[in-house]
Amino acid sequence: MNLPIVVIGAGPVGLAAAAHLHERDLPFTVLEAGDGPAAAVRQWEHVRLFSPWRYDIDAAARRLLADAGWVEPDLDVLPTGAQLGADYLQPLADLPVLKPHIRYSARVVAVTRQGLDRVRTAGREATPFLVRLADGTDLLARAVIDASGTWNTPNVLGAAGIPAHGETTAAGFVDHALPDVLGADRDRYAGKRTLVVGAGHSAATTLLALAELVEQQPGTSVVWAIRSGSPDRTYGGEAADALPARGALGSRLRVHVEAGTIELLTGFAVHAVTPVPDGGVQVSDGTRTVTVDRIVAATGYRPDHSFVSELRLDLDPVLGSTRALAPLIDPNEHSCGTVPPHGVDELAHPEPGFYAIGVKSYGRAPTFLLATGYEQARSVAAALAGDWTAARDVQLDLPETGVCNSSQPLESDRIEGSGGCCGTTAEQAPASSRGLATGIAGGLLSTPLPLVQVAAQGSDGQAGGCCG
Repeated sequence: MNLPIVVIGAGPVGLAAAAHLHERDLPFTVLEAGDGPAAAVRQWEHVRLFSPWRYDIDAAARRLLADAGWVEPDLDVLPTGAQLGADYLQPLADLPVLKPHIRYSARVVAVTRQGLDRVRTAGREATPFLVRLADGTDLLARAVIDASGTWNTPNVLGAAGIPAHGETTAAGFVDHALPDVLGADRDRYAGKRTLVVGAGHSAATTLLALAELVEQQPGTSVVWAIRSGSPDRTYGGEAADALPARGALGSRLRVHVEAGTIELLTGFAVHAVTPVPDGGVQVSDGTRTVTVDRIVAATGYRPDHSFVSELRLDLDPVLGSTRALAPLIDPNEHSCGTVPPHGVDELAHPEPGFYAIGVKSYGRAPTFLLATGYEQARSVAAALAGDWTAARDVQLDLPETGVCNSSQPLESDRIEGSGGCCGTTAEQAPASSRGLATGIAGGLLSTPLPLVQVAAQGSDGQAGGCCG
């Protein structure tokens, strides 16, 4: 029986996996819970990525699209989520070689082995996977690639990893990361007082939009709460950042905080959330209390392993990634440093034939790169085709130089700079073809960062690597 390989999720990495499986002549079925490709991406379509197109397109996908006459976008342009979906992912999903194998509105609720629970060992490896959908349909699969992402499982407001007191009751006041503050969601924030909780790039993006709304709409105000004692991690490298769009984000945010447009609360760990009778909600850290109209919980995401709980998974107890991958991506250690290239060996579980790839593979680590997910897809597809030499030849093409242009406009859609990493020229920059920059811990999961040239790796998690 020639069973297909089931890919869960038709986002960027899931579709990349499909492209690589097609090139390997392996039968596959993509199951997507949404009604079209890149459903999660379309929920943050108003956000511009930090990475230009050259790092947002998978190699196998590019080959398939080129064969179909696709016109490649300007590789130096920074696309929005809407452009990523409309100009790349939708055409990819619509290719005749992929489209018949993608099923939409097909939510996976369980993955197991046919007739076997997690305890049963005899004959396990030769037994097909059973994939159950929300409508009761059961599918059999030779292997399963979970590229379902983490967008639908955001972290809670509570600082201890569990909901704060009253958080569930106050859910109507809480929006999750990246609302369209200046567009579709404007009415929820205009003339209101909003609390943004979180220290990553999703928080920074929302804060800057709210600061602009303050200037446009009287009565609008913004409070920013972070657990740490300093916002420096969110400010990032600023003028010394290898990613000019990211550097501009930190620089602009600092200006608004220092000008008082954004009220900053440091050392604020959310303990309780309480609706007040006259409207609004009080948020307390146990000592201080702030009253606001809306809350944006930009607190990151976590993987959902519940629907694969009958599979044998070897998960790191801290991050929820595989144990082999965890020390390579630990955000307690990695900031602007490097993560070694990794593929099928680091993604393997004790359950043969099951792999989680993409942002879900990183568990709770917020340092995922879209290009990394593409390489994971390539490596896993090669392994499933039996080409272990290619599967283990894990490497990434890096740009010749980083870019450290402090004048990069935040609203610009292009990389507007030249020169090497932190001032070196292309000729001066050391050559490297392996490794990847993780970005700043707490970075925006849904806006992947580009790979940058790495000059050296630091050991303290603060400096080292490009612009360290």
